[in-house]
Amino acid sequence: MTEVGDVVACRALRRTFETDAVPVHALRGVDFDLAAGEWVSLAGPSGSGKSTLLHLVGGLDRPTGGDVAVDGVSLAALSNAALSDLRLRKIGFVFQAYNLVPVLSALENVEFILQLQGVAAAERRRRAKDALDALGLGDMAGRRPGELSGGQQQRVAIARAIVTEPVLLLADEPTANLDTGTTVELLDVLRDLNRSRGVTILTATHDPAVMSYTTRRVNLRDGGIATE
Repeated sequence: MTEVGDVVACRALRRTFETDAVPVHALRGVDFDLAAGEWVSLAGPSGSGKSTLLHLVGGLDRPTGGDVAVDGVSLAALSNAALSDLRLRKIGFVFQAYNLVPVLSALENVEFILQLQGVAAAERRRRAKDALDALGLGDMAGRRPGELSGGQQQRVAIARAIVTEPVLLLADEPTANLDTGTTVELLDVLRDLNRSRGVTILTATHDPAVMSYTTRRVNLRDGGIATE
């Protein structure tokens, strides 16, 4: 059962990948809750299961066993179409590769997600501009990704992720391609979103700087939760 105030609830979550050699048990019966307003970092060595857990929570993959609920909705019960719609309307994604469309401007990249939601042109333009302004990129709205620094591209990606006002923001190694100064700037942005706007954030990371900003750290090892 999802407790009141929980944005994420994982119960007995398992994910096994079949290989030509032996099955790889990426997650082994994980129980995990994320309350509204938290910013939690998933930490652990490579292969510990943190990215797998993040992808299952985001509905980018389906578990071998157990269940994930997001905002009180069981993902296991959803069809592929319904799961895609939930991702579109309730979850924002930020990845280390930015995943911006290179031929679109920063503004158009942020607008694109709203277009998928069916938001009218004038409204999505206004909301996209507001999101870029909030991240200090208002004067760069017309630039394409190739004309922006890595930190600026990641801010555009965050603007795109939050413009829909999702209940959950997922970030997979968001600082991996950034230098130290840009990392601090980005983490300050995320902290402001978490504290001032109450955005619930789940981050998979190797970066101690990210962990120092989050409100709770969950350590994974060999597909299970080691400590919290």
